[in-house]
Amino acid sequence: MAQEAVRDIFVVGGGINGCGIARDAAGRGYSVTLAEMKDFASGTSSGATKLIHGGLRYLEHYEFRLVREALMEREVLWAMAPHIIWPMRFVLPFHKGGIRPAWLIRLGLFLYDHLGGRKLLPATKSLDMRRDPAGKPLKPLFTKAFEYSDGWVDDARLVVLNARDAADRGADIMNRSKVISVRRDNGLWTIDVQDIESGSVKTVQSRMLVNAAGPWVDQVLSNAAGKNQVHNVRLVQGSHIVVKKKFNDPRAYFFQNPDNRIIFAIPYETDFTLIGTTDRDYDGDPSQVRISEEETDYLCKAASEYFAEPVTKDDIVWTYSAVRPLYDDGASKAQEATRDYVLKLEQNTGEPPLLNVFGGKLTTYRRLAEHALEKINEAIGTKGSPWTAKSSLPGGDFAPTGYEAEVAKLKARYGFLSDRHARRLVRLYGTKAAIFLGDATGVEALGRHFGGDLYEREVTWLMEQEWARTSEDVLWRRTKQGLHFSREEVAALNDYMTTKAA
Repeated sequence: MAQEAVRDIFVVGGGINGCGIARDAAGRGYSVTLAEMKDFASGTSSGATKLIHGGLRYLEHYEFRLVREALMEREVLWAMAPHIIWPMRFVLPFHKGGIRPAWLIRLGLFLYDHLGGRKLLPATKSLDMRRDPAGKPLKPLFTKAFEYSDGWVDDARLVVLNARDAADRGADIMNRSKVISVRRDNGLWTIDVQDIESGSVKTVQSRMLVNAAGPWVDQVLSNAAGKNQVHNVRLVQGSHIVVKKKFNDPRAYFFQNPDNRIIFAIPYETDFTLIGTTDRDYDGDPSQVRISEEETDYLCKAASEYFAEPVTKDDIVWTYSAVRPLYDDGASKAQEATRDYVLKLEQNTGEPPLLNVFGGKLTTYRRLAEHALEKINEAIGTKGSPWTAKSSLPGGDFAPTGYEAEVAKLKARYGFLSDRHARRLVRLYGTKAAIFLGDATGVEALGRHFGGDLYEREVTWLMEQEWARTSEDVLWRRTKQGLHFSREEVAALNDYMTTKAA
């Protein structure tokens, strides 16, 4: 059994919170190890609605602190990662006798525009849906709408780029590495980590343990603290459907449902529309969560209330579902449970400290990490100072509004790339795309073609730089090329990756 030097911090969980904390801590000079039992973003962090948003509906539950923090973060994150995060306008249709009166929506959007220090994002405006192109796909009942700003994010890439940057700053980042034992030992944490593929176990000692295991946070806490019947987290299932493209407009829709819930319909991966999310309590194994028939019917029916052309099950090309680990505040309905995060530090004299992370949203992950570092500073001594607000994630070192210029640059350098291919590469990798394209002068130089516009050079990069091991890692988390692959192409890619990794 291999033994390593004592680390400052050991992070359990490779979702957005774990990777965000590891990155911030490594950038301040702490020695960090992170273990994720599956692939990065294989749970909650890739099952989101993929929005960088203030959370307009959270105003109804008086979550003003959360909304303000989230609104302020939108432009910070956009500047950090303009390749995988970009602004999006949302159309919120309403009609007389609707769920919420126009004055209430207007008040909410006024707060939305003014709470968060908006600089680059355009303000809210009213739309006449009889004249605006956004009215075209909808039923004629919806004659008025508000249009407001939020942002979009490639959630799984946000996680992996945080992991990559943490590793570049000295963190030891491990995926497919399961924590099988956690114990306090002579003022330190002793953690046994098993490599899922080889079965080998290594032991790591650290001064502090950060439990960012998402839906499994209570389970880790039970093991680490030796407590039974731990219950801090409320598991809420959110499911989405991806359907054939329902509209050509670049804007997304915000739909209000008669049960007071909301869903979004969002342009997705050029050829599709993403519809979601659901909100319902979940008591099963988080790793086995799947969309239910009931949820599928609900999303089709809710979207069909608005679209002139109904959304049917036959339109569905893909679904995904995930469990949100919300802090259990005793709310009666799943959609009312707080989306805010809670950090709890456990520190007894003579014992190594434990930080438990509950809840959180993609939008506030960076601020959550900063707050976690305040707790870490308090527990084991301060290193460095906050730095992530003005940083870039790998590939994001260009202006927030510079995406089109980056695409033009890439196309000028690699004239053989189609416009669509170049756009996809800049969206995923930003300025890093040119590194793996290297000296290629034609498409044949990119190596084997696997399907869609995925070639060997990109797969090699994902395996060597982004810890990809399986076709699923590549097709559904590092990229969304799975939407364009046949069953045979998936199998061929998997065979290639298995052989290459051996």
